[in-house]
Amino acid sequence: MNKERPHIINTALLWEYDLDTFNYDKSFKIVIERVLQMGNLEEWRNMVNYYSREQILATIEWSAQLDKRDKDFSKFFLNSGFLHAA
Repeated sequence: MNKERPHIINTALLWEYDLDTFNYDKSFKIVIERVLQMGNLEEWRNMVNYYSREQILATIEWSAQLDKRDKDFSKFFLNSGFLHAA
């Protein structure tokens, strides 16, 4: 597969996957979890621009990888103006 990868996340955060065959659309929960757990501000912005708000919020609720504090912070940060500031 020679399809160009979307620039959402540092590929080092997906180290265990074969990125030549990794499907960012089908594996959105994995990508969203990684960004929420370890992503920087740019990756958060890329995630919000690539995935729908519904996909992100559903992943937050569904995730067993995120603890309550991470889930609460993620929802707060997504709803704040900080994500698009500066």
